[in-house]
Amino acid sequence: MARQQWSSRQTFIMAAIGSAVGLGNAWRFPGIAYQNGGGAFLIPYFVALLTAGIPLLALELSIGKRFQSGAPGALAKLNKKFEWIGWWGVVTAFCICAYYSVVLAWVIDYVGLSFRSPWMEKAAADVFTGDVLQVSSGMFDLGGFSPIVVIALVIGWFCMWYCIRHGVTSVGKIVKYTVILPVILLGILIVRAVTLPGSWEGLSYYLTPDWSKLLDVNVWAAAYGQIFFSLSILFSIMIAYGSYLSKDAEVTKDAMIIGFADAAISFLSGFAAFGTLGYLAQISGVAISDMSHTGIMLAFVTYPEALGQMPGGSLGVILFSLVFFLMLFTLAIDSAFSIMEAIITAVVDKFGWNKEKTTLWLCVIGCLASLIFATRAGLYWLDIVDHFVNDFNLIAIGFVECLALGWMFGAKKLRGYLNENTDFKYGVWWDIAIKYICPVIFLFISITYLITNLQTPYSGYPLSHLVAGGWGVVVLTIVVGVVMSFIPGKEDSYSNQHVHNEASNLVESE
Repeated sequence: MARQQWSSRQTFIMAAIGSAVGLGNAWRFPGIAYQNGGGAFLIPYFVALLTAGIPLLALELSIGKRFQSGAPGALAKLNKKFEWIGWWGVVTAFCICAYYSVVLAWVIDYVGLSFRSPWMEKAAADVFTGDVLQVSSGMFDLGGFSPIVVIALVIGWFCMWYCIRHGVTSVGKIVKYTVILPVILLGILIVRAVTLPGSWEGLSYYLTPDWSKLLDVNVWAAAYGQIFFSLSILFSIMIAYGSYLSKDAEVTKDAMIIGFADAAISFLSGFAAFGTLGYLAQISGVAISDMSHTGIMLAFVTYPEALGQMPGGSLGVILFSLVFFLMLFTLAIDSAFSIMEAIITAVVDKFGWNKEKTTLWLCVIGCLASLIFATRAGLYWLDIVDHFVNDFNLIAIGFVECLALGWMFGAKKLRGYLNENTDFKYGVWWDIAIKYICPVIFLFISITYLITNLQTPYSGYPLSHLVAGGWGVVVLTIVVGVVMSFIPGKEDSYSNQHVHNEASNLVESE
């Protein structure tokens, strides 16, 4: 059967932007920018985008396109010894999708709650941890399920399956709406936020540069880390999406479009967040510095608190609550189904199974795996697994991927794939980014992460919690990745020597 392809270049770009732009853009970027120099953070952020984000994004798109295969298959065709790296990314993606789908379920619950907006009369924290999550006393006190979370979780997985049930054909139809709609909704929220009393105080808090931060190496590490987390690179998605491009497609220009679009939406989301927080600070008398205005708490506690006090009466509160959570839903669904598409692509390419049936069964398995995060202890599990699997694994995968591809295979050979069929060619600067800049940054962040987590237990959790939900899951992703690479598949007879010869010819012809 012929491999599916994107219906057009525009559809591919929108799908890739939809994957890259997710919940992290709405709540992670503004908080990190504030913590690391405000407006000054934009300098290291855009340096990181140009020296690491776009080069890695282009790399993954190009090898997916060149070999028409998901991450494990594409890496195996470069060198069979690289296949496990691809599976490490795929298993990591599965773990991320398992808990990300539960966050999607929370968003679905909040879309429903917006019609009565209980945060008008009740503390938003009580609504979130009490009414919705029904949080238990600790990680091992599962306490059964929160019914409304389980129901929303099933709805979320159904939506994900529906979006990808026919592969990129159905994805292409969905992203026409789910990429444009959140941008429109974000625009509405920005206009409302900047016209609220006290909004300029919040925006000043967000944007005022602290130039001294540019001398802090940790600020630069935070900028590179945000780029890696935000662009959907390093856990198989962009290789899978690239594999559905035609052989004559350009990726050099597309990588830059996707990268800058993701950065722009991240930056703009800060206006909505901090304009609203400035208003909340004014009416509550609580300084912005004393609010929990990053991560999950920004979306499900701090923001609803502000929405509950929105001018315009109950109708205004309901309207803007709906706008905000519908925006989060459209942001989340694109990212969620793109992760599943990467996993499905890898499995189908490896074993040659029917894609539609494989999609259904992997969605069922994913839904079952995510149930641990829908228990009353789910918030603890999600917090720990996300911290270790997302923060550590992606950086470690990036380091290994750059060593394998940039050094063992050769950045110059890879640049030959990248510069096919384009008049906008990347030069030696791309080789330097892949061989030197990215590995050094990855190594620095990894070492810093290890030292920090070994010296100070994350968020004060007991060691048993961190081993069960953190380091244990990290080790599991590596082990499963290695085991998957040894299981025979339909593509294992591919000649690596043919790939090397082809790459050499490309380089010589440049």
